[in-house]
Amino acid sequence: MNKDLVIELINALTILPGVGKKSAQRMALYLLDRNKDGASILANTLTEAIQNIQRCESCRMLTSKRLCNICSDQSRIANSICVVESPSDVLAIESTGGFKGSYFVLLGRLSPIDGVGPKELGINDLLKRIDDNKIKEVILATSSTVEGDATAIYIKEHVKNAKVSRISYGIPIGGELEYVDGTTIARAIEGRVEINDY
Repeated sequence: MNKDLVIELINALTILPGVGKKSAQRMALYLLDRNKDGASILANTLTEAIQNIQRCESCRMLTSKRLCNICSDQSRIANSICVVESPSDVLAIESTGGFKGSYFVLLGRLSPIDGVGPKELGINDLLKRIDDNKIKEVILATSSTVEGDATAIYIKEHVKNAKVSRISYGIPIGGELEYVDGTTIARAIEGRVEINDY
């Protein structure tokens, strides 16, 4: 019995995060009915990406080269490294333009119950990179969860000869205190900074 490729495409699109059956159906019908050239470009690009994308040898970001664009950029600050959990965290920080150092992608966070320990996160590789490159500042940008905090504490305890800081979490710009949850407010108070004279 022949399979229905329209149904197959709809089902395939539902693997994307945040895409339900109706959204997948809309996308599939749009690509097949109104934009076959776009569908072809999407299919070819996805196939090429699957075949050629790998991890950067230095920071473990996704790239099609041995070193990603960030690690091969000579204008970056060489002695500052930001430790994140995933490639999407790198993209989020890069979109701000506020950090000019390098990165290390852990690809997760410590979770002994799930069998994720320091070895699985490549923490020894991180520590070796910090020592080998004489890193002076390590910024821990792990998530604000129990596991993210445990990961940050573990790394801080094992870093020698470098200043270690943690990104602060707090009230969003334009946020009203009455609408912010208690944990966020508590973290904002803990991470408070002194106001310099204007």
